[in-house]
Amino acid sequence: MKLILTNEVTGLGTPGDIVEVKDGYARNYLMPRGLATPWTKGGQKQVEAIQKARVAREHKSIEEAKDAKARLEVKAYKVPVKSGQGGRLYGSVNSGQIVDAIVSAGGPQVDRRTLEVQGSIRSLGAHTATVRLHPEISATVKLDVVAAK
Repeated sequence: MKLILTNEVTGLGTPGDIVEVKDGYARNYLMPRGLATPWTKGGQKQVEAIQKARVAREHKSIEEAKDAKARLEVKAYKVPVKSGQGGRLYGSVNSGQIVDAIVSAGGPQVDRRTLEVQGSIRSLGAHTATVRLHPEISATVKLDVVAAK
């Protein structure tokens, strides 16, 4: 099935890309979550609009992205969360909490949708996350998950 991606899908493409996927993947995962729409001949205008919006959201230039990367990788950001005995969390740390920790520590503003965490963070301690600042530039952010008071 031919689709137009409306959001970034890791391993598949970015918004505005036209991709060919299996029918079940499109029907059961991508389309119900609003990640893609069916491709039509009139969809080319939609593709152009999505690509313009993506360009507006991305950092304006590679220099700005490099500057943001340098500012993000300088220190470890403390993420306070509720935890139980033995350092286990009540749930897991989500991307919104990580972005809030970065901004409150004086780091650059990042979009939570550009943040990728390998697996899920379910324990206290040191963890890492990746922020896609530009199609060619990603920053690795050090996180220190601590118990909230």
